[in-house]
Amino acid sequence: MSHATASPGRRLRDAFARQPIAVPGVFNALVAKMAERIGHHAVYLSGGALSAAYGVPDVGLLTLTEFVNEARTIARATKLPLLCDADTGFGEALNVERTVQLFEDAGVAGIHLEDQVLPKRCGHLSGKSLISAETMAAKIRAAVAAKRDPDFVIIARTDARGVYAMDDAIHRAKLYLAAGADAIFPEALESPDEFAAFAKAVDAPLLANNTEFGRTENLTVEAFGALGYCMVLFPLTAFRVALKSARDTLTDLKTLGHQRERLPQMLTRAELYDLLGYKDFEARDLAYFG
Repeated sequence: MSHATASPGRRLRDAFARQPIAVPGVFNALVAKMAERIGHHAVYLSGGALSAAYGVPDVGLLTLTEFVNEARTIARATKLPLLCDADTGFGEALNVERTVQLFEDAGVAGIHLEDQVLPKRCGHLSGKSLISAETMAAKIRAAVAAKRDPDFVIIARTDARGVYAMDDAIHRAKLYLAAGADAIFPEALESPDEFAAFAKAVDAPLLANNTEFGRTENLTVEAFGALGYCMVLFPLTAFRVALKSARDTLTDLKTLGHQRERLPQMLTRAELYDLLGYKDFEARDLAYFG
């Protein structure tokens, strides 16, 4: 099977098998197009970013439908495989079946499921609670049973390091792998030594969360690769930069009454149209009229 005809899950697996990859969070379809043009190997839809875009905190308020609708829009816009945050699976094991089916139908390459209790919390905050390891393993078994493409990627996230201890995170990871998870996402590890110790104990493809302002030191993709991680998430990086720029621009409009100082920081009209493929749309429209 050629790369062009491979399923999204297969393309994601091939990408992280070749080398450690950055998986940047994209907060809309146009940003996904940017990531593809720049040469990234995969993109990510963060539940934290999606919730923030709706103006609410990341505590499990958004529905499966809202996640899947956004995922479908992004997946349609790019050839890059899209990995999606699926929170706690939007319910129990039977709900997880439907979660997998809808994300797969949307053209997504894979999802990660976490072992928190609803209402969930950001993985780098305190006050989290976890479901039992056995209950989470049942969700993983349901996710694996529900996928139709065997290459659709099921990643099990464990928040146990921030609730109990590293030993429990390792125990849970092994249990989730035995239940059929394709990869493990240990959330909120606190040092390179912890990342190395986890990788030594857990023989599986591993994902590191390189989010800002959290418990994890911001290393390079290469450094995480050397520690044993094949995927490195940057879930809100571009979103946070865009939000600060938007805030500063709105402040200028209020205080200065114009946007002239911001022009060098903008995509030009020509750059935006090029990214959108405007000329191709125009050419096709003209061709239909002969």
